[in-house]
Amino acid sequence: MAKTQSFSCSACGASHTRWSGRCDACGDWNTIIQATPLSSGPAKKSLGGKRGQSIVLSDLSTEETPPPRTLCGVEELDRVLGGGLVPASALLVGGDPGIGKSTLLLQAAARFARQGVKTIYVSGEEASAQVRMRARRLGLEDSPVQLAAETNLRDILTTLEVEKPGLAIIDSIQTMWADNVDSAPGSVSQVRAAAHELTTFAKRHGVSIIMVGHVTKDGQIAGPRVVEHMVDTVLYFEGERGHQFRILRAVKNRFGPADEIGVFEMTGKGLAQVTNPSALFLSERGTPSPGSAVFAGIEGTRPVLVELQALVAPSPHSQARRTVVGWDSGRLAMILAVLEARCGIPFAGLDVYLNVAGGLKISEPAADLAVAAALLSAREDKALPSDTVVFGEISLSGALRPAPQTENRLKEAQKLGFTAAIAPAGGKTGTVAGLTLTRPSDLVGFVGETFGAG
Repeated sequence: MAKTQSFSCSACGASHTRWSGRCDACGDWNTIIQATPLSSGPAKKSLGGKRGQSIVLSDLSTEETPPPRTLCGVEELDRVLGGGLVPASALLVGGDPGIGKSTLLLQAAARFARQGVKTIYVSGEEASAQVRMRARRLGLEDSPVQLAAETNLRDILTTLEVEKPGLAIIDSIQTMWADNVDSAPGSVSQVRAAAHELTTFAKRHGVSIIMVGHVTKDGQIAGPRVVEHMVDTVLYFEGERGHQFRILRAVKNRFGPADEIGVFEMTGKGLAQVTNPSALFLSERGTPSPGSAVFAGIEGTRPVLVELQALVAPSPHSQARRTVVGWDSGRLAMILAVLEARCGIPFAGLDVYLNVAGGLKISEPAADLAVAAALLSAREDKALPSDTVVFGEISLSGALRPAPQTENRLKEAQKLGFTAAIAPAGGKTGTVAGLTLTRPSDLVGFVGETFGAG
């Protein structure tokens, strides 16, 4: 039987059954190379006829001391990490260019160094003098952080082995070059090899390593997805350049809750943590206006209140526009269809714009009812009461489903001065003093009670 050959793209990592000049996945030319499977290489010969060592097994009842954590003093960062930095862990931080990744990590490095953790900051994109300039601007020039400007992975690992730091920051993984891989820095092979070597080094030597990763135009960390599987924690740094808010979100965390967020504000002295993000997101909210609704959401373990803004206007085009910022456009289309099919409220011939104020990205289904409230408020040109929060999930039948952690959402709303809430009937809800709760059972009832229609 003939051996099956496999090929892969060195730019995007896509697999191909035969060689071609252009990759069908990413469109790059002359990037497809033949991939040699491990079973046909020297590894197979070295394993033949030689037995390995027996692995020590343990049962599920074995008790082990949980790894100690190191707090850096920045509560928002410690929250996202799950309660501090875990020794011998590998972390990957991604974000758009200029969003503040290097600023945040330099501030974190200074904090950890002041806590007594030996910290090394390795920059592959800037010279040491440029990093010192940023440190002076941030007021961190006196922090005991050791700097290096290097891209050779072998030299970096040797230095880390000699210096034995507690924390090493690599900025960035795309600039690292492994001399045993025959490809250019930033390619899929180089990124995979560098991430594997750094992660293995972290586990073997007990060093915490934070790697910075570039992102693609779709907002995903550049390189193969296997890199995200290698590391223990994946953090995304989100935010719009026009806003001063920055959100650090954990999308994977083996040592803490996933989808936890930390909120920061970009200032002239760097990133300042925001201990009460709800108050910050609602700080610029003025008098009640049509198309505005306050959503009480849950991000990780914390409740967050944010304003949803909608605009509905007659469309001058044959096909109406649907523009969404900070929410899922497919879910918006579903809400519009349910409003028309179950409540008889059409949006045909109307342009619909939806925006999440403050640059926050919302993914939980509990925002459905707040989105519907903002859309109906804009369409009917009727403002919702300024002291009311809305949350709940809408099903295709028009029924309303209760959201998890309802009591925590209501407590956060009451703490910020809201006196009324609209949430679906059912589910576990405690009594919150000073808060009037309206609980419709379906979307038709919500429309009738709130807007006098349906």
